[in-house]
Amino acid sequence: MTYLLGSHHVTLSVGGAQADVDFHTKALGMRFIKKTVLYDGATPIYHFYYSNAAGDPSSVITCFPWAQAGVYGKRGTNQAREVLLSVPAASLDFWTKRMAEFGIETAHAEAFGQRRLELRHPCGIEYVLVGTEGDPRVGHPGNGVPPEHAVHGIHGIGMHVYDQDRLVEFATDAFFASEKIREEGDRARLQLGSDAFGNYVELTGNRSDDQGTWHFGAGTYHHFAWNLDTLDNQEAVKFDIEGAGYTDISELKDRTYFKSHYVRTPGGALFELAVTHEDGGWDCDESPEELGRNFMLPPQFEAERESILARLEPVTTGG
Repeated sequence: MTYLLGSHHVTLSVGGAQADVDFHTKALGMRFIKKTVLYDGATPIYHFYYSNAAGDPSSVITCFPWAQAGVYGKRGTNQAREVLLSVPAASLDFWTKRMAEFGIETAHAEAFGQRRLELRHPCGIEYVLVGTEGDPRVGHPGNGVPPEHAVHGIHGIGMHVYDQDRLVEFATDAFFASEKIREEGDRARLQLGSDAFGNYVELTGNRSDDQGTWHFGAGTYHHFAWNLDTLDNQEAVKFDIEGAGYTDISELKDRTYFKSHYVRTPGGALFELAVTHEDGGWDCDESPEELGRNFMLPPQFEAERESILARLEPVTTGG
């Protein structure tokens, strides 16, 4: 029987490299765990990884800073839009004050019975800190963020879609949605997989914005990765998705730290089916204590290390 645990990571196309590092590590206090490059294509682009204290699969944000290459995207409908992060429910006042100290504008909101703080990444991508009770994942107390306020990890994904029914159909027929669907105004919320936290999908009906871009481009959300646990289960899930008629799905990609298939959903967002395999994990090429301190390359790029570094902007990570 096939199954899904919950979220694995989220990947964004951001703007400047240093602005991205500073936002995640200094403003949000997240842990910097990996500095490498985009494996696809010929243009050298950094790939940064941030996480909670333990580097839990359901806590990781990864970013490609595309502004250096002059490639920009457009936020719109039929696209993933909001990065939803889980924070302790009592911490939102702390985060409001902290964001003000970093010059980041915020707005308070409430949805599905939870208080929220809305803000934006320097490149414009929408972030939402969701006040959550009982989340057991341990946040990273970085850059002056105390443990009791630190980011637990991913809360979920916010998608804007022209037709919510098509995505709900995909999620319930082929992608492990629970039967409980909550609706509130123009939004519907699903929970995918068996995990108790980190796996919510929020669908906003949006027929006013133009189609958002799906390619790499600064200022846009690229994909959301789900944790399929084992390679055997991952392959079986891929087979089931294709059998349900959703055949826009990639071959297996080896990302060193995990292996993945990618599938385009009817709602427009790109989903990744990820597995941290036995030879992978964040510490497969750095010790747990040294995560993020070195510039890591897969073996196929190692011979080009100097030329790749020469084409990348200097960045200070604090690792």
